[in-house]
Amino acid sequence: MKLGSDLQAFSARIGHSFARPELLARALTHASISTPTRPDNQRLEFLGDRVLGLVMAEALLAADRTASEGLLAPRYNALVRKEICAEVAREIDLGSVLKLGRSEMMSGGRRKEALLGDAMEAVIAAVHLDAGFEAARAMILRLWGKRIEGVETDARDPKTSLQEWAQARGLPPPSYTEISRDGPDHQPLFTVEVKLATGEAERAQAGAKRQAEQAAARALLLRMEKRND
Repeated sequence: MKLGSDLQAFSARIGHSFARPELLARALTHASISTPTRPDNQRLEFLGDRVLGLVMAEALLAADRTASEGLLAPRYNALVRKEICAEVAREIDLGSVLKLGRSEMMSGGRRKEALLGDAMEAVIAAVHLDAGFEAARAMILRLWGKRIEGVETDARDPKTSLQEWAQARGLPPPSYTEISRDGPDHQPLFTVEVKLATGEAERAQAGAKRQAEQAAARALLLRMEKRND
């Protein structure tokens, strides 16, 4: 099998030349367009998730040789979650080469977080099967880059941290309100407000409601912590 120019360019972006190009083609094939002779990427996604997990676990152990499991676990979760996989996928323009069925394509599948995250994991598995663990490891560390170094700040879940901040001061948990949802169904934009019982509030926007809640919580937590400095 010979890769088309688009997949060759994608291979260059991830820094891996495939000896078995059919693996890359499969990694980029969504279930909405699969056939008996064109399998989808779900099995590769399953494997890629485990390869990513092992690479990140090793990287975190090497980065901090004294950290306890209680400190390592949230850092690990921050690095392997689907949102980060989708973020990396966007940076390498994976969506442009994702093979989708017509209905999925019309509904904005190339921009959907779940599809991008799953395909990123499948690409990791494809590299692993094509050239071994070390090749997959090198690609992951290159693409995740400074996220690994900065994971300490990302590891805290903003909603949990804000709730703990409020409880420590005898306040009830913060409330979250969806203010608006704009844009087409395939590319929505949510505006969410988080408010403390004392009246302090912040708003944030994101393409997913959960992300908007997290961003609003982060902004409010930062403001309250600065006020108390």
